[in-house]
Amino acid sequence: MLDLTTILLIILGIVGLIAAFIILSFFSVWLRAWLAGAYVGFSDLIAMRLRQVPYGPIVDSRITAKKAGIEIDINEIEAHYLAGGNVLPTIQALIAAMKAGINLNWDRACAIDLATKGSEKSVVEAVRTSVDPKVIDCPAPSSGRTTIDGVSKDGIQVKVRARVTVRTNLDRFVGGAKEETIIARVGEGIVTTIGSAESYKVVLESPDSISKVVLARGLDVGTAFEILSIDIADVDVGENVGAQLQEAQAEANKNMAQAEAEIRRAAAVALEQEMIARVAEMKAKVVEAEAQVPLALAEAFRSGNLGVMDYYRMENIKSDTGMRDSISKQP
Repeated sequence: MLDLTTILLIILGIVGLIAAFIILSFFSVWLRAWLAGAYVGFSDLIAMRLRQVPYGPIVDSRITAKKAGIEIDINEIEAHYLAGGNVLPTIQALIAAMKAGINLNWDRACAIDLATKGSEKSVVEAVRTSVDPKVIDCPAPSSGRTTIDGVSKDGIQVKVRARVTVRTNLDRFVGGAKEETIIARVGEGIVTTIGSAESYKVVLESPDSISKVVLARGLDVGTAFEILSIDIADVDVGENVGAQLQEAQAEANKNMAQAEAEIRRAAAVALEQEMIARVAEMKAKVVEAEAQVPLALAEAFRSGNLGVMDYYRMENIKSDTGMRDSISKQP
């Protein structure tokens, strides 16, 4: 039988082994943080382990921030990780903003990081473009178009390619419209400016007037960017849209006139056919009336109103009339 002292020694030994295992498991991370001046307690490390949080990258991120002179609590870093954020890029963006003298705190950096999650953007890129402005081609090459086309008042098409220099506005990044909106607004402004020009020559003479007018419209309102400049990279003359429209209108008018003429011709043909039918009808009535003459002569014979001599005299008159007509028709 073991005595009480031996049992206590065994329990203390087991507890000691467990404590030693825990210390050895977290010792390297704890020591790294302690040496870097970014102390993290064993209780925090054990809690992160139990919450299945990769404590190593979390502690390394705190060390990175601490070395850069930024104090961030380990719980805030862990909370950003649990929210689905990218911890290390957020720390790097915070350091880059501090080095560039940009006012960016931890909460806003986390918000920007979460806002860019799932997109091709990142909080690091947002800070970078805030320090180093980026250039956006207008129209976007991905759209498949190379120029923005507008038509001046004289009907001449003007093709323009612009480059927009923007800087990220971190205060408006969360909830602000992105590059697609900038490109659409600039394109709309260019088309409107060209359309208000009296002649394409005015646009060609001073292409910078386009950028001035577009820039004055405040196109960056509600976006995540601040437009620094709009530069006209290329301007060219396109087709004579006005002449094409007039040609199309003339063709339409011609087709309309031909259709109306066809309607009148069809109406005339129908009227002609109707008149032919009426003439045939009248001729039939004449034939019918002439057929009544022999019947009337027969009735006159029977009733005694017409004698034989009268009949012969009528036939002589008809023969004489026929002879006169025949003589008059001879050449």
